[in-house]
Amino acid sequence: MASNSLRSSSSSSWTAMQNKQFERALALYDKDTPDRWLKVARAVGGNKSPEEVKRHYEILEEDIKHIESGKIPFPNYR
Repeated sequence: MASNSLRSSSSSSWTAMQNKQFERALALYDKDTPDRWLKVARAVGGNKSPEEVKRHYEILEEDIKHIESGKIPFPNYR
């Protein structure tokens, strides 16, 4: 599930399907891929710009760092 910072900082909303397409595109286009963000934006669809998908990725990275540093507790699943 997307974090609050991801939802509130994004310039537009992302559907569950777009997030899934985003994840798949990131697996396909690694950091060394030329025009990575353009390719990811095309894979996501929904008129997302390369800048929007790059920012979405940066926010995701920030969230992961916070989780790994212990600043965000893991949910207590039964």
